[in-house]
Amino acid sequence: MPLPISPVSPLPHLLDPGFDLPGWLQAAGQPAWRARAIRRWLHGRRAESFADMTDLPAALRTQLEAATTIWTTNVVKHQLAEDGTEKLLLGLHDGQRIECVLLRDGIRRTVCISSQVGCAMGCVFCASGLDGVVRNLTTGEIIEQLLRLARLLPADERLSHIVVMGMGEPLANLDRLLPALAAAQDPDGLGISQRRITISTVGLPPAVDRLSDLNPGYHLAVSLHAADDQLRTRLVPVNQSIGIEAVLAAADRYWEASGRRLTFEYVLLGNLNDSPEHARSLVRLLGRRAALVNVIPYNTVSGLPWEEPSDVAQTRFLDILRKAGTNVQVRRRKGARIDAACGQLRRLAASHEAAKDDHGE
Repeated sequence: MPLPISPVSPLPHLLDPGFDLPGWLQAAGQPAWRARAIRRWLHGRRAESFADMTDLPAALRTQLEAATTIWTTNVVKHQLAEDGTEKLLLGLHDGQRIECVLLRDGIRRTVCISSQVGCAMGCVFCASGLDGVVRNLTTGEIIEQLLRLARLLPADERLSHIVVMGMGEPLANLDRLLPALAAAQDPDGLGISQRRITISTVGLPPAVDRLSDLNPGYHLAVSLHAADDQLRTRLVPVNQSIGIEAVLAAADRYWEASGRRLTFEYVLLGNLNDSPEHARSLVRLLGRRAALVNVIPYNTVSGLPWEEPSDVAQTRFLDILRKAGTNVQVRRRKGARIDAACGQLRRLAASHEAAKDDHGE
Protein backbone atom coordinates (compact mmCIF):
# COMPACT_ATOMS: atom_id res chain seq x y z
CA MET A 1 0.00 0.00 0.00
CA PRO A 2 1.52 3.38 -0.99
CA LEU A 3 2.58 5.66 1.83
CA PRO A 4 0.58 8.83 2.35
CA ILE A 5 2.12 12.20 1.65
CA SER A 6 1.43 15.42 3.48
CA PRO A 7 -2.20 16.37 4.10
CA VAL A 8 -3.24 19.40 2.07
CA SER A 9 -1.74 22.65 3.35
CA PRO A 10 -4.06 25.60 4.06
CA LEU A 11 -2.55 27.42 1.05
CA PRO A 12 -0.83 26.11 -2.09
CA HIS A 13 2.90 25.59 -1.57
CA LEU A 14 4.77 27.86 -3.96
CA LEU A 15 7.89 25.68 -3.80
CA ASP A 16 6.08 22.58 -5.02
CA PRO A 17 6.40 22.13 -8.80
CA GLY A 18 2.85 20.80 -8.75
CA PHE A 19 1.63 24.34 -8.19
CA ASP A 20 1.00 25.91 -11.61
CA LEU A 21 2.57 29.31 -10.98
CA PRO A 22 2.44 30.52 -14.61
CA GLY A 23 -1.24 29.56 -14.77
CA TRP A 24 -1.94 31.31 -11.47
CA LEU A 25 -0.19 34.45 -12.70
CA GLN A 26 -2.23 34.55 -15.89
CA ALA A 27 -5.45 34.10 -13.91
CA ALA A 28 -4.32 37.00 -11.70
CA GLY A 29 -3.82 39.21 -14.75
CA GLN A 30 -0.02 39.00 -14.63
CA PRO A 31 2.37 37.84 -17.37
CA ALA A 32 3.38 34.19 -17.04
CA TRP A 33 7.06 35.08 -17.45
CA ARG A 34 7.08 36.49 -13.93
CA ALA A 35 7.15 32.88 -12.68
CA ARG A 36 10.82 32.67 -13.61
CA ALA A 37 11.60 35.87 -11.68
CA ILE A 38 9.76 34.56 -8.61
CA ARG A 39 11.62 31.25 -8.70
CA ARG A 40 14.92 33.09 -9.11
CA TRP A 41 14.14 35.11 -6.00
CA LEU A 42 13.38 31.96 -4.02
CA HIS A 43 16.06 29.58 -5.28
CA GLY A 44 18.88 31.90 -6.25
CA ARG A 45 18.48 35.08 -4.24
CA ARG A 46 17.27 33.44 -1.00
CA ALA A 47 14.21 35.60 -0.51
CA GLU A 48 12.58 35.08 2.87
CA SER A 49 9.23 36.59 1.94
CA PHE A 50 7.32 38.11 -0.96
CA ALA A 51 8.21 41.54 0.44
CA ASP A 52 11.87 40.82 -0.46
CA MET A 53 10.97 40.50 -4.16
CA THR A 54 11.39 44.20 -4.75
CA ASP A 55 11.25 44.13 -8.55
CA LEU A 56 7.74 42.65 -8.53
CA PRO A 57 4.73 44.98 -8.50
CA ALA A 58 3.51 45.64 -4.95
CA ALA A 59 0.00 44.51 -5.87
CA LEU A 60 1.32 41.16 -7.11
CA ARG A 61 3.28 40.62 -3.91
CA THR A 62 0.11 41.24 -1.92
CA GLN A 63 -1.81 38.78 -4.10
CA LEU A 64 0.87 36.12 -3.69
CA GLU A 65 0.92 36.61 0.07
CA ALA A 66 -2.82 36.06 0.25
CA ALA A 67 -3.03 33.11 -2.13
CA THR A 68 0.12 31.01 -1.56
CA THR A 69 2.77 30.17 1.01
CA ILE A 70 6.55 29.94 0.62
CA TRP A 71 7.36 28.15 3.86
CA THR A 72 5.36 25.24 5.20
CA THR A 73 7.97 24.44 7.87
CA ASN A 74 9.25 26.17 10.95
CA VAL A 75 12.67 25.79 12.53
CA VAL A 76 12.09 23.96 15.82
CA LYS A 77 15.79 23.70 16.64
CA HIS A 78 19.00 24.96 15.02
CA GLN A 79 22.30 23.53 16.19
CA LEU A 80 25.84 24.56 15.24
CA ALA A 81 28.92 22.40 15.85
CA GLU A 82 32.50 23.57 16.28
CA ASP A 83 33.43 22.12 12.89
CA GLY A 84 30.84 24.33 11.16
CA THR A 85 28.19 21.64 10.75
CA GLU A 86 24.67 23.00 11.17
CA LYS A 87 21.56 20.94 11.75
CA LEU A 88 17.93 21.96 11.50
CA LEU A 89 14.99 20.22 13.09
CA LEU A 90 12.02 21.34 11.01
CA GLY A 91 8.41 21.20 12.09
CA LEU A 92 6.02 20.38 9.25
CA HIS A 93 2.57 21.89 8.96
CA ASP A 94 0.91 18.63 10.07
CA GLY A 95 2.95 18.43 13.29
CA GLN A 96 5.57 15.96 12.01
CA ARG A 97 9.29 16.71 12.15
CA ILE A 98 12.28 16.07 9.92
CA GLU A 99 16.00 16.82 9.98
CA CYS A 100 18.46 18.25 7.49
CA VAL A 101 22.14 19.13 7.78
CA LEU A 102 24.67 21.55 6.27
CA LEU A 103 28.26 20.27 6.23
CA ARG A 104 31.31 22.43 5.56
CA ASP A 105 34.45 20.74 4.24
CA GLY A 106 37.05 22.99 2.62
CA ILE A 107 35.27 24.77 -0.21
CA ARG A 108 32.49 22.20 -0.26
CA ARG A 109 29.08 23.10 1.10
CA THR A 110 27.15 19.84 1.23
CA VAL A 111 23.58 19.39 2.41
CA CYS A 112 22.08 16.15 3.67
CA ILE A 113 18.32 16.09 3.25
CA SER A 114 15.42 13.82 4.22
CA SER A 115 12.92 12.17 1.89
CA GLN A 116 10.41 10.75 4.38
CA VAL A 117 9.14 11.30 7.90
CA GLY A 118 10.79 8.39 9.67
CA CYS A 119 11.93 5.27 7.81
CA ALA A 120 10.55 1.78 7.19
CA MET A 121 13.85 0.03 6.48
CA GLY A 122 14.50 -0.76 10.15
CA CYS A 123 18.31 -0.45 10.19
CA VAL A 124 18.97 -1.33 13.81
CA PHE A 125 21.72 1.24 14.39
CA CYS A 126 19.85 4.20 12.90
CA ALA A 127 17.68 6.55 14.95
CA SER A 128 15.56 7.50 11.91
CA GLY A 129 13.65 4.26 11.78
CA LEU A 130 13.13 3.57 15.47
CA ASP A 131 9.53 4.77 15.27
CA GLY A 132 8.86 3.49 11.76
CA VAL A 133 7.78 5.55 8.78
CA VAL A 134 4.92 8.06 8.91
CA ARG A 135 4.66 9.41 5.38
CA ASN A 136 6.48 10.54 2.27
CA LEU A 137 7.60 14.15 2.02
CA THR A 138 6.19 16.26 -0.78
CA THR A 139 8.43 17.68 -3.48
CA GLY A 140 7.96 21.12 -1.96
CA GLU A 141 9.01 19.91 1.50
CA ILE A 142 12.19 18.43 0.01
CA ILE A 143 12.99 21.66 -1.85
CA GLU A 144 12.27 23.67 1.28
CA GLN A 145 15.04 21.83 3.14
CA LEU A 146 17.51 22.88 0.44
CA LEU A 147 16.47 26.51 0.60
CA ARG A 148 16.48 26.69 4.40
CA LEU A 149 20.01 25.26 4.47
CA ALA A 150 21.16 27.59 1.67
CA ARG A 151 19.98 30.54 3.77
CA LEU A 152 22.49 29.55 6.46
CA LEU A 153 25.36 30.46 4.13
CA PRO A 154 26.81 33.95 3.70
CA ALA A 155 25.88 35.74 0.47
CA ASP A 156 29.19 34.88 -1.22
CA GLU A 157 28.81 31.12 -0.68
CA ARG A 158 26.50 28.60 -2.35
CA LEU A 159 25.58 24.98 -1.92
CA SER A 160 27.83 22.66 -3.93
CA HIS A 161 26.67 19.10 -3.19
CA ILE A 162 23.51 17.27 -2.17
CA VAL A 163 23.32 13.88 -0.47
CA VAL A 164 19.88 12.37 0.00
CA MET A 165 20.97 10.49 3.07
CA GLY A 166 18.76 11.91 5.80
CA MET A 167 15.57 10.44 7.22
CA GLY A 168 13.79 7.91 5.04
CA GLU A 169 14.52 5.62 2.09
CA PRO A 170 14.84 7.92 -0.96
CA LEU A 171 13.99 5.25 -3.52
CA ALA A 172 10.67 4.68 -1.74
CA ASN A 173 9.70 8.27 -2.63
CA LEU A 174 11.11 8.71 -6.13
CA ASP A 175 8.01 10.42 -7.52
CA ARG A 176 8.49 13.36 -5.14
CA LEU A 177 12.28 13.26 -4.90
CA LEU A 178 13.25 13.43 -8.56
CA PRO A 179 11.33 16.68 -9.31
CA ALA A 180 12.98 18.25 -6.24
CA LEU A 181 16.45 17.28 -7.45
CA ALA A 182 15.60 18.58 -10.93
CA ALA A 183 14.65 21.93 -9.36
CA ALA A 184 17.98 21.97 -7.49
CA GLN A 185 19.81 21.79 -10.83
CA ASP A 186 18.03 24.83 -12.31
CA PRO A 187 20.76 27.33 -13.37
CA ASP A 188 18.45 30.17 -12.34
CA GLY A 189 18.36 28.78 -8.82
CA LEU A 190 20.72 26.60 -6.82
CA GLY A 191 22.45 25.43 -9.99
CA ILE A 192 23.85 22.23 -8.47
CA SER A 193 25.31 19.88 -11.05
CA GLN A 194 23.71 16.44 -11.25
CA ARG A 195 27.20 15.00 -10.91
CA ARG A 196 27.28 16.45 -7.39
CA ILE A 197 24.09 14.79 -6.19
CA THR A 198 24.14 11.43 -4.42
CA ILE A 199 21.14 9.25 -3.61
CA SER A 200 21.65 6.76 -0.79
CA THR A 201 19.62 3.55 -0.55
CA VAL A 202 19.57 0.29 1.36
CA GLY A 203 19.12 -1.31 -2.05
CA LEU A 204 15.57 -1.92 -3.29
CA PRO A 205 16.18 -3.67 -6.64
CA PRO A 206 12.91 -2.71 -8.39
CA ALA A 207 13.37 0.93 -7.33
CA VAL A 208 17.05 0.93 -8.38
CA ASP A 209 15.98 -0.38 -11.78
CA ARG A 210 13.29 2.28 -11.98
CA LEU A 211 15.88 4.96 -11.27
CA SER A 212 18.05 3.44 -14.00
CA ASP A 213 15.14 3.85 -16.42
CA LEU A 214 14.03 7.32 -15.28
CA ASN A 215 17.29 9.15 -14.68
CA PRO A 216 20.57 7.31 -14.10
CA GLY A 217 22.63 10.49 -13.85
CA TYR A 218 22.94 10.59 -10.07
CA HIS A 219 25.59 9.00 -7.93
CA LEU A 220 24.20 5.93 -6.19
CA ALA A 221 25.35 4.94 -2.70
CA VAL A 222 24.23 1.53 -1.47
CA SER A 223 24.13 1.00 2.29
CA LEU A 224 25.67 -2.46 2.59
CA HIS A 225 27.00 -2.77 6.18
CA ALA A 226 27.72 -6.49 5.90
CA ALA A 227 29.07 -8.99 3.39
CA ASP A 228 26.74 -11.92 4.15
CA ASP A 229 22.98 -12.20 4.32
CA GLN A 230 22.81 -13.42 7.90
CA LEU A 231 24.59 -10.40 9.35
CA ARG A 232 23.06 -7.92 6.92
CA THR A 233 19.55 -9.12 7.77
CA ARG A 234 20.36 -8.61 11.44
CA LEU A 235 21.49 -5.04 10.73
CA VAL A 236 19.11 -4.20 7.87
CA PRO A 237 15.96 -6.32 8.40
CA VAL A 238 14.50 -5.53 4.96
CA ASN A 239 17.38 -7.57 3.53
CA GLN A 240 15.56 -10.76 4.55
CA SER A 241 13.17 -10.38 1.62
CA ILE A 242 15.84 -9.15 -0.82
CA GLY A 243 19.29 -10.66 -0.29
CA ILE A 244 22.72 -9.19 -0.96
CA GLU A 245 23.12 -10.78 -4.39
CA ALA A 246 19.95 -9.11 -5.67
CA VAL A 247 21.11 -5.77 -4.26
CA LEU A 248 24.50 -6.07 -5.96
CA ALA A 249 22.93 -7.16 -9.25
CA ALA A 250 20.66 -4.10 -9.27
CA ALA A 251 23.62 -1.86 -8.40
CA ASP A 252 25.59 -3.36 -11.28
CA ARG A 253 22.72 -2.62 -13.66
CA TYR A 254 22.66 0.97 -12.43
CA TRP A 255 26.41 1.24 -13.07
CA GLU A 256 25.90 -0.06 -16.60
CA ALA A 257 23.14 2.50 -17.23
CA SER A 258 24.89 5.46 -15.62
CA GLY A 259 28.60 4.88 -16.05
CA ARG A 260 28.99 6.36 -12.56
CA ARG A 261 31.20 4.68 -10.01
CA LEU A 262 29.15 2.95 -7.33
CA THR A 263 29.60 3.69 -3.66
CA PHE A 264 29.00 1.05 -1.01
CA GLU A 265 28.50 2.38 2.50
CA TYR A 266 29.63 0.33 5.46
CA VAL A 267 28.82 1.52 8.98
CA LEU A 268 31.57 0.07 11.16
CA LEU A 269 30.11 -1.24 14.43
CA GLY A 270 32.41 -2.23 17.27
CA ASN A 271 32.68 -6.00 17.84
CA LEU A 272 29.92 -6.69 15.32
CA ASN A 273 31.09 -6.14 11.72
CA ASP A 274 34.61 -4.79 12.18
CA SER A 275 36.76 -7.94 12.39
CA PRO A 276 39.50 -8.92 9.90
CA GLU A 277 37.27 -11.70 8.57
CA HIS A 278 34.48 -9.19 7.94
CA ALA A 279 36.92 -7.08 5.97
CA ARG A 280 38.13 -10.05 3.92
CA SER A 281 34.53 -11.13 3.24
CA LEU A 282 33.75 -7.64 1.97
CA VAL A 283 36.74 -7.76 -0.38
CA ARG A 284 35.55 -11.09 -1.78
CA LEU A 285 31.97 -9.88 -2.15
CA LEU A 286 32.82 -6.75 -4.11
CA GLY A 287 35.42 -8.48 -6.25
CA ARG A 288 36.69 -6.36 -9.12
CA ARG A 289 33.84 -3.86 -9.16
CA ALA A 290 34.84 -0.28 -9.93
CA ALA A 291 33.42 0.88 -6.64
CA LEU A 292 34.23 3.03 -3.64
CA VAL A 293 33.73 1.67 -0.14
CA ASN A 294 32.74 4.46 2.22
CA VAL A 295 33.53 3.27 5.75
CA ILE A 296 31.53 5.13 8.38
CA PRO A 297 32.63 4.62 12.00
CA TYR A 298 29.47 4.28 14.06
CA ASN A 299 28.29 7.36 15.91
CA THR A 300 26.73 6.39 19.25
CA VAL A 301 22.96 6.84 19.43
CA SER A 302 21.42 7.24 22.87
CA GLY A 303 19.28 4.25 23.79
CA LEU A 304 20.85 1.85 21.28
CA PRO A 305 23.29 -0.90 22.35
CA TRP A 306 25.81 -0.67 19.52
CA GLU A 307 29.44 0.33 20.12
CA GLU A 308 31.81 2.58 18.25
CA PRO A 309 34.73 0.66 16.70
CA SER A 310 38.09 0.96 18.43
CA ASP A 311 40.89 2.80 16.63
CA VAL A 312 42.78 -0.49 16.37
CA ALA A 313 39.86 -2.35 14.79
CA GLN A 314 39.16 0.52 12.41
CA THR A 315 42.77 0.74 11.25
CA ARG A 316 43.02 -3.03 10.81
CA PHE A 317 39.77 -3.15 8.81
CA LEU A 318 40.88 -0.37 6.47
CA ASP A 319 44.35 -1.87 5.99
CA ILE A 320 42.88 -5.18 4.80
CA LEU A 321 40.67 -3.42 2.26
CA ARG A 322 43.45 -1.20 0.96
CA LYS A 323 45.99 -4.03 0.67
CA ALA A 324 43.45 -5.94 -1.41
CA GLY A 325 43.22 -3.00 -3.81
CA THR A 326 39.78 -1.85 -2.69
CA ASN A 327 39.12 1.84 -3.20
CA VAL A 328 38.15 2.99 0.28
CA GLN A 329 37.58 6.20 2.18
CA VAL A 330 36.58 6.99 5.73
CA ARG A 331 33.79 9.42 6.32
CA ARG A 332 34.99 11.85 8.93
CA ARG A 333 32.56 12.35 11.76
CA LYS A 334 31.00 15.78 11.67
CA GLY A 335 28.55 17.33 14.06
CA ALA A 336 28.82 14.56 16.66
CA ARG A 337 28.15 17.03 19.45
CA ILE A 338 24.92 18.25 17.87
CA ASP A 339 23.36 14.81 17.35
CA ALA A 340 24.01 15.04 13.61
CA ALA A 341 23.41 11.36 12.95
CA CYS A 342 20.05 10.83 11.24
CA GLY A 343 17.01 10.98 13.48
CA GLN A 344 18.82 11.72 16.73
CA LEU A 345 17.72 15.32 17.11
CA ARG A 346 14.12 14.48 16.25
CA ARG A 347 13.97 11.76 18.92
CA LEU A 348 15.81 13.87 21.49
CA ALA A 349 13.42 16.79 21.05
CA ALA A 350 10.42 14.47 21.28
CA SER A 351 11.70 12.86 24.48
CA HIS A 352 12.32 16.26 26.07
CA GLU A 353 8.80 17.38 25.21
CA ALA A 354 7.35 14.14 26.60
CA ALA A 355 9.28 14.69 29.83
CA LYS A 356 7.86 18.20 30.11
CA ASP A 357 4.36 16.88 29.61
CA ASP A 358 4.90 14.24 32.31
CA HIS A 359 5.92 16.98 34.73
CA GLY A 360 3.05 19.26 33.76
CA GLU A 361 5.31 21.93 32.26
